[in-house]
Amino acid sequence: MAGKKVIVICQSGGEFETDNEGTLLYRGGDAHAMEIDDQMKFNDFKSEVAEMFNWSLSTMSIKYFLPGNKKTLITVSNDKDLKRMIKFHGDSSTTDIYVMMEEVVAPDVSDMPASRSSRTTLSEADVPIDASLSVIDDVVDDPTQPGLLLDASFDVVVDTSDADAHVDIPIEMPPVLTYIGSHDEKHIKAAQQWQNNITGVGQRFNSVHEFREALRKYAIAHQFAFRYKKNDSHRVTVKCKAEGCPWRIHASRLSTTQLICIKKMNGTHTCEGAAVTTGYQATRSWVASIIKEKLKVFPNYKPKDIVNDIKQEYGIQLNYFQAWRGKEIAKEQLQGSYKEAYSQLPFFCEKIMETNPGSHATFTTKEDSSFHRLFVSFHASLYGFQQGCRPLLFLDSIPLKSKYQGTLLAATAADGDDGVFPVAFAVVDAETDDNWRWFLQQLKSAFPTLHGITIVADREKGLKESIADIFQNDGIFHGYCIRYLSEQLIRDLKGQFSHEVKRFMVEDFYAAAYASKPESFQRCVESIKGISLEAYNWVMQSEPVQWANAFFQGARYNHMTSNFGELFYSWASDAHELPITQMVDAIRCKIMELIYTRRADSNQWLTRLTPSMEEKLEKESIEVRSLQVLLSAGQRFEVRSDTVVEVVDLDHSACSCKEWQLTGLPCCHTLAVLGCLGRDPYDYCSRYLTTDSYRLTYSESVHPIPSVDRPLQKDSSQVAITVTPPPTRRPPGRPTTKRYGSQEVVKRQLQCSRCKGTGHNKSTCKEFLLEC
Repeated sequence: MAGKKVIVICQSGGEFETDNEGTLLYRGGDAHAMEIDDQMKFNDFKSEVAEMFNWSLSTMSIKYFLPGNKKTLITVSNDKDLKRMIKFHGDSSTTDIYVMMEEVVAPDVSDMPASRSSRTTLSEADVPIDASLSVIDDVVDDPTQPGLLLDASFDVVVDTSDADAHVDIPIEMPPVLTYIGSHDEKHIKAAQQWQNNITGVGQRFNSVHEFREALRKYAIAHQFAFRYKKNDSHRVTVKCKAEGCPWRIHASRLSTTQLICIKKMNGTHTCEGAAVTTGYQATRSWVASIIKEKLKVFPNYKPKDIVNDIKQEYGIQLNYFQAWRGKEIAKEQLQGSYKEAYSQLPFFCEKIMETNPGSHATFTTKEDSSFHRLFVSFHASLYGFQQGCRPLLFLDSIPLKSKYQGTLLAATAADGDDGVFPVAFAVVDAETDDNWRWFLQQLKSAFPTLHGITIVADREKGLKESIADIFQNDGIFHGYCIRYLSEQLIRDLKGQFSHEVKRFMVEDFYAAAYASKPESFQRCVESIKGISLEAYNWVMQSEPVQWANAFFQGARYNHMTSNFGELFYSWASDAHELPITQMVDAIRCKIMELIYTRRADSNQWLTRLTPSMEEKLEKESIEVRSLQVLLSAGQRFEVRSDTVVEVVDLDHSACSCKEWQLTGLPCCHTLAVLGCLGRDPYDYCSRYLTTDSYRLTYSESVHPIPSVDRPLQKDSSQVAITVTPPPTRRPPGRPTTKRYGSQEVVKRQLQCSRCKGTGHNKSTCKEFLLEC
């Protein structure tokens, strides 16, 4: 007759976690219930449990807690253990048991005598009671298997985490086979220094991370791959990846410390470690640790070179993605944390305005404190634009390929030598209408008086409405970028046009934009009409008054596209993978260097105009010889050439050819009139093109900013501002190297104003024309 009955809750597949008091808590897994009594045999009980979870009897272990003790697991391994478990839970109708899988393992016994037969006791090994013992089965020395060597030492593994008492149990241990390895020595030469990273049971490490790194290098040095069975913050269990190989190691945290100690180890391999050539254990972090020093010296260290070097030095075959990601991690380790850089933004903006008084630096966050936008304009840029540059701003953007992506918005200007002059820029989470509007608002607040300038920009992305609204009382002109317009024209065409036909339409469109007179503009669009009526209607409905020289009311100095600031965008491209504060600081350094270099160069100039403008004026002067001037008493003069008649108005600084108005330099017709009057041509050049204005542009300096690798210190009365990274993350894979959204645009075909031929201009025209 059966005695005491207990309902057993069988649990498997979960994991134990240790709380602050050392109590073990079981999380996850499956659970089943069964009823047992004190008459049940252990083998029957174990068979029924194994059938529940479809496990092998040989690899299954059953453990339980004593009532009131959740710190020590007790193993059930025979009939007496099972009866004790039922007896201990006599006051309860249920008990929990935990079904685990045990591996055949062996410890490091390098200090044991190498004999064919040996006896040891658990008390000698300082092993607690209820230790789980595993003995390696006998194996036959197979001389046909390379890399195997008979070892006369004996291995035993004990579980030191179950109890505190000791017991003497004699164990007879057979010989085992140890894997030596047969890989090419030249591939493991660099890894030989790691062969002793793992020494055996009892070895301690400062952290789980340190143990994992040591284990990974040990595996590379010994040319085998492994996989994790358990891997968390306080314990790691690893076995050889090769099927059936007994190599295994278990390490866990020493109680009340952060130290990780190896508790079990079977250092025996029966495999050949072939999986090592796949790069399985060469994680991105490991690749980063290997290449970091070289990357510091060679910032352009390419992933394909990383793949080749790892193969040559360590015998591990990486794929391109592993090398690329490893390089990303190494760069972040060298450059600093992306996340921390966002938290430094308040301090960084404060330091910009403190070290560069008059600068404008501000940022915004979203409701969840994540980064939204950052605007920066240095005082030297603001002053230089107002004092020396033409009243002309170019707005454009470039996508950032950093960890958190984003977009760089920029406003650049043209200095007196047609060089790029950075005015302001912003880093935003995405290129949206709202972000562009915010950028323009910050730009306006940075300039107390911003009147009568021309902004060359796309008409999309909300820019058309934002520019009109924000600058409605400032007399601002919005000149559409013809590069974006031509791209949109090609996208909007619904007909099936060949590449050649599209190229002709783009050429005609550019020619129409550059045409200085309405009749010339009309000839160009009629040419488009001859190709496609749809394209012609699109052009005529695209507001030519905003982009065609023949009708535009503002002064854009013949600059028709908004991507004038390519030099500035190249700086951003070089630094876009840096953390945000470092990227901005890298751009600052470029601006600082640019200002210093151009100021030093201009101090050597002896001409009244900048070098490029002097050259253009000289070319115009060559054309004067073929012109005839009819003088009058007023300030309006008639100038005749072989084919046309132009009218020059000195009072209004205008010529009917419009070249003077478009460029700011006197055209050949104006120079002919000035020559007849004996006047100095330099007096009729735009002041923005003079050397003096150029020097004013670069008269102020951008000053250095101290290190920002410390948080913003605030008074107790102030509330610290928290900035976290934006939710946007870079997608998997290698980033594209091309600018997003840009398409190849065919440049306009040059047309000579003298002979009306194409492919050259009047300064290089070789056609002989008879004078009237």
